[in-house]
Amino acid sequence: MKLLTVNVGRPAPSEHTSAESGTGIDKRPVDGPVRVTAPGPRGTGGSGLAGDAVVDLRFHGGDDQAVYAYAREDLDGWERELGRELANGYFGENLTTSGVEVTGALIGERWRVGPRLLLEVSAPRIPCRTFHGWMGEHGWTKRFTQAAVPGAFLRVIEEGEICAGDAVEVVHRPDHAVTIGLAFQALTIRRELLPRLLEAGGALGEEARGKALKYVERQGG
Repeated sequence: MKLLTVNVGRPAPSEHTSAESGTGIDKRPVDGPVRVTAPGPRGTGGSGLAGDAVVDLRFHGGDDQAVYAYAREDLDGWERELGRELANGYFGENLTTSGVEVTGALIGERWRVGPRLLLEVSAPRIPCRTFHGWMGEHGWTKRFTQAAVPGAFLRVIEEGEICAGDAVEVVHRPDHAVTIGLAFQALTIRRELLPRLLEAGGALGEEARGKALKYVERQGG
């Protein structure tokens, strides 16, 4: 299991976002080491990667979305379906991985990336208007949601530098069954699964926890 590339983006204008500075979704592989740190809470903190832009801090970035990982194997699947090339970073991911089970990763699972960086799986990526516009594919949000291979957001537990080719090692798997795939479905098309997210305990991101608790309350339990 390893990193194929580390990808960062610069702000660019876009008609698909209400953020004045545009979007940083266009991420490209970079050479050399990249420092990764905890960016701070949502609303003030952006990306965990040095030199990477997260523009609309209302909805993106912060500690629970410090790093976004997507599997090259899943990009390859989309290439076959869409009939077009998808370069590493094209989905806006910071880490393009090889051999890593991203959709099956558990909330709270920890990855050692390179010699020092320790990341913790926190949440699935939920498609937004900017992603839809960026892809330029008819019905993209629906197609992405139905496929349920969303990639994973991670929080930074121990800071460090990473670069392309670094090993990825799963060093901890928690004792529950809440995967990125399950969490994605619960937050999108299978709301009845929301109570199960609470099994992930304190590793569950604040936003997902709030939605799960609200659902439980509405159901009277």
